[in-house]
Amino acid sequence: MIIDSIFSTSFRVAAQVLLNLQPARGVALPAPRQGRSYMLYSHVPFCESLCPYCSFNRFIYNEKSGRSYFASLRDEMRMVAAKGYDFASLYIGGGTPTVMLDELCQTIDLARELFHIREVSCETNPNHLDDRLVEALSGRVQRLSVGVQSFDDGLLKQINRYDRFGSGAETLQRIHQVAGKFDSLNVDMIFNFPGQSEAALRRDIELVVASGANQTTFYPLMTSPSVRRSLSATVGQVEYSREAAFYELIVQELSREFELSTAWTFSRKGGGLIDEYIVESEEYVGVGSGSFSYLNGSLYVNTFSLDDYRQAVGARKAPIAGKRRFFKLDQMRYHFMMGLFGLRLDKAAWKARFGRSVERSLPIEMAFFQASGAFAENNAEYITLTPHGRYMLVVMMREFFAGINRIRDQARQAALEAEDGKKGDVRPYSPAKA
Repeated sequence: MIIDSIFSTSFRVAAQVLLNLQPARGVALPAPRQGRSYMLYSHVPFCESLCPYCSFNRFIYNEKSGRSYFASLRDEMRMVAAKGYDFASLYIGGGTPTVMLDELCQTIDLARELFHIREVSCETNPNHLDDRLVEALSGRVQRLSVGVQSFDDGLLKQINRYDRFGSGAETLQRIHQVAGKFDSLNVDMIFNFPGQSEAALRRDIELVVASGANQTTFYPLMTSPSVRRSLSATVGQVEYSREAAFYELIVQELSREFELSTAWTFSRKGGGLIDEYIVESEEYVGVGSGSFSYLNGSLYVNTFSLDDYRQAVGARKAPIAGKRRFFKLDQMRYHFMMGLFGLRLDKAAWKARFGRSVERSLPIEMAFFQASGAFAENNAEYITLTPHGRYMLVVMMREFFAGINRIRDQARQAALEAEDGKKGDVRPYSPAKA
């Protein structure tokens, strides 16, 4: 539809402006505010192989660098604790956090010592789903999220996952083996890959339902310029003309056994925890190289250079390399997006936070969403979304995360330039060489 295309393009431009990162050396995180709740994000940037669609900070794993990194990661956690922060939940992403189970367990155990952690979420890859992982993490991790992306063998070969992580059938078998071992088992999927057929997507949906997982997240393919170049060389050009139809198919087919928890997260009916820290925690602290923090209306980005990260933490300095301050209008737009992405915007909570109604705060946005048929309910208490409105939020989040990926591209390039000529045990991934 023309309006969807205009909306997507407009939000892409807005995200580029909003997420224009400024260098910030010598900056520290602000102190926590009384009465605020925060979530802790921990980034483990090591992978056994590098996927062409991924913009996250990651490096090819080796043991020496990994052990040194985890030690620095735990030291940064101690620094955050010393500032007075406390957290009820910890989300560990990557990379592949389970690449070193012993180090990961030490890190989780320390987090529980330093903070009042009640719930831990952790990402992993299909080839790590075995008895050793279950034994190590079943008492430490409540939510396990498995990066499957697709069960289609042809696509897995194209995106460099088949040889390393196994076939779709092998992945399905491994998921069956760990189902029920954690409070929440989430299967991460991606749709709208170049060349992905409707038949392949339907089969992916069917296998997710059959997997035994009690939650699944179907992300639209989210790209930055460097990722688009990398994908073009391996899979093909990214197209958005069929994305809405694919999303409608996913919602339709999954709704028989799952229900929507966010615009792209589905929980099996009768149980399952939402594995989306950005929905449950508006403000969060990120530790680790390449992690993000969002506090008091500002975005902070840790250095993507492993050397710089180790040196900063070793000197008891915050490893922050970039910062972006959001004006109040930007903060309101971010809150509006995140609230609707979680499928329900609480108007009383909005007024308590911003001092005026959402209608007075964002009159243009509210009028546009209303005219577009995005609101299913818009009463004095809350706003909910129509199916079309949910897809509009998928587009918004896709472009927002694409903007975040552009930040990662910038930070990665800065790390490459800073480390140019240095001899080390690892090098950041360069999309141009994919």
